[in-house]
Amino acid sequence: MKIAITGATGFVGKKLVQKLGVDNQIIVLTRNLDKAKSTFPTTLQSNLEFVQYTPKALGDWQNKLDGCDGVVNLAGAPIAQRWTPSYKKEILDSRELGTQIIVTAIKNCNHRPKFLINASAIGFYGTSETATYTEISPPGDDFLGQVCQKWEKEAHKVQEAGVRLVIFRLGIVLGDGGALAKMIPSFKVFAGGPIGEGNQWFSWIHIDDLVNLMVSAIADSNIQGTFNATAPYPIKMSELCDKLGDVMNRPSWLPVPSFALELLLGDGAKVVLEGQKVLPEKTIKEIKYNFQYSDVKSALQEIVD
Repeated sequence: MKIAITGATGFVGKKLVQKLGVDNQIIVLTRNLDKAKSTFPTTLQSNLEFVQYTPKALGDWQNKLDGCDGVVNLAGAPIAQRWTPSYKKEILDSRELGTQIIVTAIKNCNHRPKFLINASAIGFYGTSETATYTEISPPGDDFLGQVCQKWEKEAHKVQEAGVRLVIFRLGIVLGDGGALAKMIPSFKVFAGGPIGEGNQWFSWIHIDDLVNLMVSAIADSNIQGTFNATAPYPIKMSELCDKLGDVMNRPSWLPVPSFALELLLGDGAKVVLEGQKVLPEKTIKEIKYNFQYSDVKSALQEIVD
């Protein structure tokens, strides 16, 4: 297959390229060619083509989509930083406008890709300490809920061109990077603990399971629709930190106070402090995916090891 990928140098994208690039031709759509080329081992690069693109504007790069078997769109500005008004606009634009541009480029192809795999997030549902969300749950009305709705709306427009669409609403991805990379250093120096009160839900997925889910969706033309990319057993933040302490042989005793996170992230702290309990019901039923890491302790052990 020939597959174009945006967000290919990110935490998830890099792992996906490494998985797919062994047996497929990958077009890495990137804003920074030098960074992209230095991200992947030279042994893999014979199957990679690096193409500079502008996420918010059409250009010559769109010609590279013509004749591709599919596109994976993972691009989006990070949310784990302070949400100033200008940065909130960047969070939205990088997803809504970025996806609109990708969909337009696909529609413009003479030989269109057969599928689009598009990222979304469990932020779609809003936050709650009591509710349980599945793929049929309504969207939240907070900022991230609105962002995800607009993001997914643009992705759905690709179906007008007869292109198969799969949307994955990503939970918090655990792996060698991402959220866990910010937590492990404090545990190493015996200063780890839950964020806030620790009662908030933490809906997670091991990065290997996420990548394998995406590969399954690429390979099976019968898979389409919107799916929660979360492990089947979400946990509370306090339990996550207890398990992380266990596998690192460190205590989990020093909570990060809510006000400290709010000072660092502003409105963005709400996602971490409130959380949501999300179940992958449709993912299990329709994709029939067998999670390699359904237990958070085994997931953490693999990552820490």
